Amino acid sequence: MRNSTIFLLISFAAAGVISIVNAAGPAGYLSVTGPCNLEFPRDHGPHPGYRTEWWYYTGNLQADSGEKYGFQLTFFRSQISPSDDRQKWPQPTSAWRTQQVYLAHSAITSITEKRHLQAELVSREALNMAGANLIEDAAAIFLKNWSALIGPDRHLLVVQSDRFSYELALTPEKPLVMHGIDGYSLKGSTADRASCYYSFTRLNTEGKLSIGENVVAVKGSAWMDHEYGTDMLGPGLKGWDWFSLQLSDRTEVMAFILRKEKGGIGPASSATVIGHQGQSRHISNDELVLTVRDTWKSPHTKVVYPAGWRLQIFPSLLDLSITPNTADQEMQTSGSTGVIYWEGSVSIEGTRDGQPVAGQGYVELTGYARPFEAPM
Repeated sequence: MRNSTIFLLISFAAAGVISIVNAAGPAGYLSVTGPCNLEFPRDHGPHPGYRTEWWYYTGNLQADSGEKYGFQLTFFRSQISPSDDRQKWPQPTSAWRTQQVYLAHSAITSITEKRHLQAELVSREALNMAGANLIEDAAAIFLKNWSALIGPDRHLLVVQSDRFSYELALTPEKPLVMHGIDGYSLKGSTADRASCYYSFTRLNTEGKLSIGENVVAVKGSAWMDHEYGTDMLGPGLKGWDWFSLQLSDRTEVMAFILRKEKGGIGPASSATVIGHQGQSRHISNDELVLTVRDTWKSPHTKVVYPAGWRLQIFPSLLDLSITPNTADQEMQTSGSTGVIYWEGSVSIEGTRDGQPVAGQGYVELTGYARPFEAPM
């Protein structure tokens, strides 16, 4: 997800060659090329030196009245020059000067009313307008009046915009999950096409949200991703289809499909299946099949997206039908990253070991408006 100066957007996972993690990356950036050696709470915080990083939340909520909602909140950190460039800065340095730009996207989908509302922010990391910091045993990410606080026992989200606002408290029901090989998530054919990537896959969520003057108390379940790296996507890829699925048998699935520019699926496409107690299993590309069952054409941008899927994961004997809860959950971000993508709440029906399961989740679809033209 990017424009001419910002290199951004979201998730995947895979396995591959392991070497070292803090090698010099392209043009002086750090590269992820091996074990991430993640430690917490330290690694809930920012990782300057790597070009791209994001903290990502989605969830499905319900009011006491029965009204259903989906929500998305993503903070992006983009480093716009190599770390060594700081040595060339004039002294004294302006308080406005920084190497870090923060961007954020948020959305509320009223599933009951079939309405999708979005907002976006952008700011440099200067004069306390945006940033990410470790505060004792917690990490705080903020951009103007939006924030996420990742504490030892819960996450607190605050978003205030002209069209909607929310304050949510999220409590992990399972330990965090490392994707790929202990968090080292390969995206291409070489070791440096990778990221460090972990998730909280089931977060009990409570709080309030407002659309206009209508304020409602809500409860539900959310998902959190945190990922960072420099050259994540391999060449020849135009986008990805990413899935975060919470099933009724208390298991979860993260899956991503990397789509090639000339057709077909990138071999680094992968999944993670998380069991009842939080144990995880990596699923390789040859152990899953994703079939598109329907499409939807945006009346706003005329972009055609998939709008229904069958996901089969053979080692877990999962066969899932995934359906958008409303078709129009398209994100248009001309005020920040300049990217058009689809990010939406979905419902799930299917089987595991021949037994019925249901569920809810989120899907992200990128590269359908236009292929990526720059590295992540």
